[in-house]
Amino acid sequence: MAEALKNVIAQSLECPVCLNTFTDPKILSCSHTYCKACLDNILECHGNDQMLRCPVCRAETQVPNRDVSKLSTSLALKSLIEDVKNQYQFCSNCKSEDKPQAVVYCQDCGKYLCYTCHNNHSQWQDFITHEVLAMSEIVSGKVTVRRYRKCRKHPKEDEECFCSDCRRFACFRCVVMEHKDEGHRIIEAAVYERHHLKSTEDLKSKADKKRSCFQKYVDFIDEQKEHVSNVQKQCTDDIDKAFEESVRQLTKRKEILIGEVKGKTDGVEKELDEMKKSAQGHITHLTTVADMVTNRTKVPSDMDALAAHDTLCQDLQEALKQEDPDYKQPIQSSRKGKSVSFKRNVGMNELTLGKIVNAVERNIALPTKNSMNAMVSTPDGRMAVGCWKGGVEIFSADGQHQQTVLKDVLILGVGFLSDDRYVMLDTSNNITLYTLEQTKVNVKFETLSNDEGGYANFTVNSDDQIYVSYRKTKKIHVFSTAGGKAIREIPCDGYEPQQITSYTDYLVIRSHDAIRLIDKQGVVKYKLAKSGHDLDLYAAVSQVNTILIATVNHDVGLVSIDEYTNELKHVQNIDIDYKIEKPVRKWYYMQQYRSGEIALCTTDRLYIFH
Repeated sequence: MAEALKNVIAQSLECPVCLNTFTDPKILSCSHTYCKACLDNILECHGNDQMLRCPVCRAETQVPNRDVSKLSTSLALKSLIEDVKNQYQFCSNCKSEDKPQAVVYCQDCGKYLCYTCHNNHSQWQDFITHEVLAMSEIVSGKVTVRRYRKCRKHPKEDEECFCSDCRRFACFRCVVMEHKDEGHRIIEAAVYERHHLKSTEDLKSKADKKRSCFQKYVDFIDEQKEHVSNVQKQCTDDIDKAFEESVRQLTKRKEILIGEVKGKTDGVEKELDEMKKSAQGHITHLTTVADMVTNRTKVPSDMDALAAHDTLCQDLQEALKQEDPDYKQPIQSSRKGKSVSFKRNVGMNELTLGKIVNAVERNIALPTKNSMNAMVSTPDGRMAVGCWKGGVEIFSADGQHQQTVLKDVLILGVGFLSDDRYVMLDTSNNITLYTLEQTKVNVKFETLSNDEGGYANFTVNSDDQIYVSYRKTKKIHVFSTAGGKAIREIPCDGYEPQQITSYTDYLVIRSHDAIRLIDKQGVVKYKLAKSGHDLDLYAAVSQVNTILIATVNHDVGLVSIDEYTNELKHVQNIDIDYKIEKPVRKWYYMQQYRSGEIALCTTDRLYIFH
């Protein structure tokens, strides 16, 4: 009876969370007691919350400043633990009333043994493999005694059964008396323990995978931070080089410029740090809860311990529901930092060193609103924007409006021949050639009128052949520079050619539903369909003969630009969801400058991207 009482007392001195003897026991407002370290871990799992939820009854306790040490200490329990630790343990095998002091404990026999009994015990062949612990190691806390689970109502009976509905271990007598009614599912305690250990291992495995997922996300954020830091370093190096070539009195200006770079990049790094901190918080949460659930050698036996374990398992299940990280957010944030560059002044303002610019875009208002109809790169590397209200506006790669030509021509399309002559398509579908001096060339082209062919568009290839597409008749006419009738006709079966661009041996056709690459006979070789009814695709040929495609959401004013191979396979994102001013008319054009900048033109504005 005394041995059974000791077992009951020992179980009462165990923390329901870690299942070890209490260390620095703290009392919650609901009167349940836990180790201080266990409460620290539970509180850490709930972020910045100062409310601590009891794992057994779910009641909440306010923890001022998240300092668990300020909670009340169970002095009586602490004293009892010290008394138990300091109490001599007597041999439980000797039959005499004056029992000698134990020197070891046999884990397999479940008995404390004096020197004589231990000596006899070690000589028996069947007991050689038993695990024997020295009392000095038990008292010092280096090892933990494995206790046999005895029924509290029937101390001589082992709790060999487990009721899944009551969440309790029970002996056979308790099962017969208290758990025999319908609704009580009884299984062997050993079966429950195996299932419990298996489910714990599964939770641990899932937690490891989720933790690895977020660790990859953190590593990716570090890479993005490094890219942004490299941009900052490059800008700083460029500024230093320009400064060293200038005079000493520019020190102040130099510091201002570096401060601007830092100001533009520090905000991005802060955003990335916040994302990293959040991801690391998930890792810490998963690690802490998973360790509390899985890093244990004992199975919870009483109701409080089972309730605490169930709560921790539920917390881990909730943590595992966290969605995997979205890489789009750090990409977008880092893009803002990577777009910063230093532009040096050359010429009259050389002594000002230069300025910090956003390399992603330049936003220029067109001279005439709601007028853009076409755009093409000029032979000298600038950009020509044709306007239906009249004229062609010429812009440099840095967005400077440099001149207006052919002011009286109502432009539907614009192009250039290899000898730098202008090719103009007016709003009546007439093609006209002009010299560099803007003198009209006396050549006639027999194109279809608006009534016959519908709206037209055109492009000029490297052989100076002019391709004119018609929406209404869904076909393309090919003209030579000599004029006259079309020398060839290309059908557009099943689609309406809205924009047309020459591309090596192909033509790039933009229609309402897709971008198509067709050969000179009209056979569709490759096709890229748009992914949503709110999106429209606009294509251009890059300086390295890849295909640039702008995906435009006109309703919300968002543009994404991507690069594709000549088979319309995706290569890379150039810009994602760039916000533009929504134009009145749903018509866009895209081209690339010879120097590499990408020009996207709405009917009102010109955007230049790097």
